[in-house]
Amino acid sequence: MSFSGEVKEELATYISPARHCQLAELAALIHFGGHLTEDGRHLQLEDIENEMVARKCFTLLKKTFNIDNVMREEDEKKVLQALHMYDSKYHIVSMDMPVSTLLIKNSCCARSYLRGAFLCAGSMSDPKKSYHLEFVCSRHEQACQLCDIIQEFQIDAKIIKRKRYYVVYLKEGTGIVDLLNVMGAHVSLMNLENLRIMKEMRNSINRRVNCEAANITKTVNAASKQIEDILLIKERYGFENLPEGLRQMAEVRLENPEAALKELGEYLDPPVGKSGVNHRLRKLSEIAEHMRL
Repeated sequence: MSFSGEVKEELATYISPARHCQLAELAALIHFGGHLTEDGRHLQLEDIENEMVARKCFTLLKKTFNIDNVMREEDEKKVLQALHMYDSKYHIVSMDMPVSTLLIKNSCCARSYLRGAFLCAGSMSDPKKSYHLEFVCSRHEQACQLCDIIQEFQIDAKIIKRKRYYVVYLKEGTGIVDLLNVMGAHVSLMNLENLRIMKEMRNSINRRVNCEAANITKTVNAASKQIEDILLIKERYGFENLPEGLRQMAEVRLENPEAALKELGEYLDPPVGKSGVNHRLRKLSEIAEHMRL
């Protein structure tokens, strides 16, 4: 199962004990995954592809309206009558407008609404590859309301148009973690955090290795240039014509082509520090460059 599927499976198993939260989540499921028939006599959930999500929708219908079997025609009529009664106030089945802010004014109800929206319209990429969570909305007003709800929890969500759909998306790992927490997907949140930690550790190790490799390459290139300069001086000028400090430096570098500056300084008599070694090597380089002119 994909990570997105795992999140939905976790969210689908959670049923809020509060009726107002059940109603908010049910409104999201209907708005994002269902519609009324033209005659208004039947509620169709054909846009809910996941059987587990559809089952939760029926469970919420049963609990919210206290019925035994929504599959029976008389119970379906009871549900539709109740939905229409609530619709004038909350816009639960009015698909041409967003749900009323009265339905999601409480934080707990807003969380439930987001949970229902993700179950029907949400998806998430594999966090091992990238961080991306999105909700696909059919109407701009619907996307704007969803984005506003997410932003009320101090989470940075944005909207982009993709063909004929409006997509509310998050691309930051921190924001996705916060949203999973808001929706109540705590197990998925912990799994994502573990993946993020592993990913950050690998990135940190890779950066350190790359930095060390770059430093080694830089040191090797510098040593090769120094040896090239010293060999030129030896051939055209002779070490015997150099000042004692530079002569000793040239000989030590040729004898220790892979040594670092600090190590080279310890081989000199008397020993000198890294800055002293660097100064002498720079002098030798200047002499070699003058000879090349």
